[in-house]
Amino acid sequence: MSDSAPSKDYVVILHGIARTYRCMRSLSNYLKAQGYLVLNVGYPSTRFPLEPLIEHVHRKVEVFNRDHQRKIHFVGYSMGGLLARGVINKYRPLNLGRVVQLASPNQGSEVADFWKNNFLFKWIFGPAGQELGTQEKNIDKILGPVDFELGVIAGNRTWDPISSMLIQGPNDGKVSVENTKVTGLTDHIIIPATHTFIIYNREAWSQTLHFLVNGKFNRTPVA
Repeated sequence: MSDSAPSKDYVVILHGIARTYRCMRSLSNYLKAQGYLVLNVGYPSTRFPLEPLIEHVHRKVEVFNRDHQRKIHFVGYSMGGLLARGVINKYRPLNLGRVVQLASPNQGSEVADFWKNNFLFKWIFGPAGQELGTQEKNIDKILGPVDFELGVIAGNRTWDPISSMLIQGPNDGKVSVENTKVTGLTDHIIIPATHTFIIYNREAWSQTLHFLVNGKFNRTPVA
């Protein structure tokens, strides 16, 4: 199947913690060029815990739910991918399509575990940053089960050796490849990208598009 947007579906794009919608503009423009109707959502990622952020995102995307002729897909980077799960869990769109996560810590981040009680970490990442560790008990209830088509793109490159020392196994400098996985996911792929720059990675863009169209990632060898 060719990678082309079916009937100009909607795509909601969600940035990560301590970032803004501006960092997602390149990916947003790429998907617009493929024919999607894109809503690049900004939200106050460092001011509130996850649950209020889920409510904030829901209010912004609710208008898409009124048009049941088109699917509404989600593409979330890092914590944005968790918010996508949270919105779907609580306010599942009737016209829900597919979901792509880029480097999202579905099982938490060991880096967040290590820095959790650090004053500077709290100041930079706010209340939501305190919820991104591997031992958070309430996170599964907030995010809910994955009973929809979910594709996860993980990176395995890092330029932060200090953070990577805190993480077991291949990682992107913030999240281990293993912790990007979640029960119920449809497909998972690893690309050579760091956590910080995976959103600018053209392979990540093309794999995102391929999953949105086909429900699986592209593993065709490049000639």
